[in-house]
Order: sequence, then structure tokens, then C-alpha cells
Amino acid sequence: MMDLNLLFDSSAGQKRTVLFLCTHNSARSQMAEGWLRHLYGERYEVFSAGTQPTRVHPLAVQVMAERGVDLSSHTSTSVEQYLDRNFDLVVTVCDHAREACPVFPGARRTLHRSFPDPTQVQGSPQEQLQAFRQVRDQIYQWILETFHPASPDPLSTV
Repeated sequence: MMDLNLLFDSSAGQKRTVLFLCTHNSARSQMAEGWLRHLYGERYEVFSAGTQPTRVHPLAVQVMAERGVDLSSHTSTSVEQYLDRNFDLVVTVCDHAREACPVFPGARRTLHRSFPDPTQVQGSPQEQLQAFRQVRDQIYQWILETFHPASPDPLSTV
């Protein structure tokens, strides 16, 4: 596997482009976008979109703010907005998005990593909040493992 450092040309200041896709672009893809930008924004230009965009879920904004990541200005965007753009990596973060977009025309590489949908959790407000926190932390760990400069290059995986 290729090291991300080899793909990132710091002398030219070029960032790799990453698009996170999910169904509604309301929670998982928004959190992934926020984490990657927060942790490694100097290396990546990051976007997110949905196959059926709705709104950014208030609990996604809340739980990310708990960790110092501001999603308050994020909006839910349609994948159609990006169909004419090239990306180094397109990541589907839910199974539905993977089925809806098995191939992304402008993607150099695609990757699938499904996370549970916290918006589907029924229960008390505290149980719903806990579901968002769990998914937030799962995405954080995955971003660290996948995009850290010392990790194997996600652009070299299928």
C-alpha cells in the first residue's frame, strides 16, 4: 500500500480531495467531513453529500461540538452537486449510499465503511444522544486509523 505522504505534495501545497456520501447527509457523512477537516484539514479538502439530502441533524452538531468540531454552518448537500467533479477518494459511510452510488464517475478511488445510523435510534432523548456519541466516536477512530499520515494510504485500497 502506498503511503499518503507520497500522494500529498506539500511543496506544491496540493490537498487530496475526499467526498463522504450517505443517504441524507445529516449525520454520518457530516461527522466524517468534520473529523477529517478538523484532524487533517491541512492535507485534505473535504466534502460530504447525500443521495437524498435533508438537513444536518441537530444532535450531530451537538455531539461534534462536544469534541470541539463545529458543524453549525454545514448544510445538507445533494451528491448531484458533485457529479461533474473529480475526487481522489469517495467514501460511502452507509450501505444505502453504496447501493445508490456503487460507482462514482469522478472518483480516483472509492472506499466503503458503513456506520450505524444514529437517526434511526428510537428511545429517550438521552438514548438518542448516546447513539450519536457512539457513532461520532466510531467515525473519529476510523478517521484516525485511515487518514493518519503513518497509516496505509486509503487511496491505494479498493
